[in-house]
Amino acid sequence: MTEKETPGGAVAFHHGPDHSAPYPVSRLAPAFHSPDLAAEVARAEAMLSARTGAKLRVIADQIKALQQEARKVLDEAREEQSLSQAECAFKRIPGKTYHLYRKADGRPFFSMLSPADWGGHPPQAFVGSYRLESDYSWTPADGAGRADDTGDLVGQLLRIGGLTAPG
Repeated sequence: MTEKETPGGAVAFHHGPDHSAPYPVSRLAPAFHSPDLAAEVARAEAMLSARTGAKLRVIADQIKALQQEARKVLDEAREEQSLSQAECAFKRIPGKTYHLYRKADGRPFFSMLSPADWGGHPPQAFVGSYRLESDYSWTPADGAGRADDTGDLVGQLLRIGGLTAPG
């Protein structure tokens, strides 16, 4: 057992072999030089700075991605709001496709008649066709036929995790 006096005057003891002591215990031990210690502290601070900077860059990239996603969600909400507010002279039924036209004064309105029903020459400017979903959201008709693979993806993830997908 070796002892060393600390700067406050207390004595700290090391239990174990002298070669594992955290401080020199013999006059033959290599001396610590403050320039070496200062360089070691500087290297540690540089590494800490690099690690912290890398973590902050990852967070900044995530913030940018979330901001972009938020803009996308807001744009979709504005479009859905304008579709929901379009004039309509009939009861909208989820699952049905409706055709959006624009009057000469710029107001949008839904019709059950497609441009083809008008012989390719509708009386108003055709904007697009949309399917009303059960949650009252709108899906462009050109995307309405695409299969939603979200359920398949969830099923795959559950199987990978050793669980079964809900039937």
